[in-house]
Amino acid sequence: MPSALLLSFVVIFIAELGDKSQLMAMTFALRYRWYVVIGGITVATTVVHLLSVAVGHFLGLSIPTNLIAVIGGIAFVIFGLWTLRGDSLSDNEGQKAGRVTRSAFLAIASAFLLAELGDKTMLATVTLATDNNWIGVWIGSTVGMVAADALAIVLGAVLGKHLPENVIRIGASVLFFVFGVSLLLDGLFPGTAAASIGAVTVIGISTAVITAVILMRRRRARVSLISEQVTGVNER
Repeated sequence: MPSALLLSFVVIFIAELGDKSQLMAMTFALRYRWYVVIGGITVATTVVHLLSVAVGHFLGLSIPTNLIAVIGGIAFVIFGLWTLRGDSLSDNEGQKAGRVTRSAFLAIASAFLLAELGDKTMLATVTLATDNNWIGVWIGSTVGMVAADALAIVLGAVLGKHLPENVIRIGASVLFFVFGVSLLLDGLFPGTAAASIGAVTVIGISTAVITAVILMRRRRARVSLISEQVTGVNER
């Protein structure tokens, strides 16, 4: 078991570096407390990797993931809309803050659960479980993924202290939309470039919209300033 644990930890940790899960973890860390994010990831990872080692050790079968990808894509679009709207509950009120935390935990856990089903780390865990001690693979792969995502959580938490709330909210929403469209198209059109094209399209549209809004606000600010100056001159 120790050798299986160490092997699984190293393989999954390396596989997670640069994976979408790290970007997801950083995105959630921009919006919520680090321990809520790490808790949701740990729960989701434990469940997914337990399923993975069961498949690899007892069944030796692969799981069709197209439907899961479609469901995951829809879920991420909903998360994006939720984030864009912002939290309607006040963090200054204890009871409401608790409800926000519970909702965030469930959202994070379900998001990672859906995203990891059929992901390369799950498939790697299935492969490792076919030839190694399944308990060691389960523990090692879970710890490896959580450790890799923790790096992204630290980065997200640091960025969250230095970025304005609106920037964080809009940026996180765009990332969720990118994840959602990518997963949705990957499930509908597997083996094609549809997912990549969709992700690039969402980024392009988001960039254009954000740029247009910024330019519009700057124009309104200039018009308002000129109007105030004219009013001041007239009053004199």
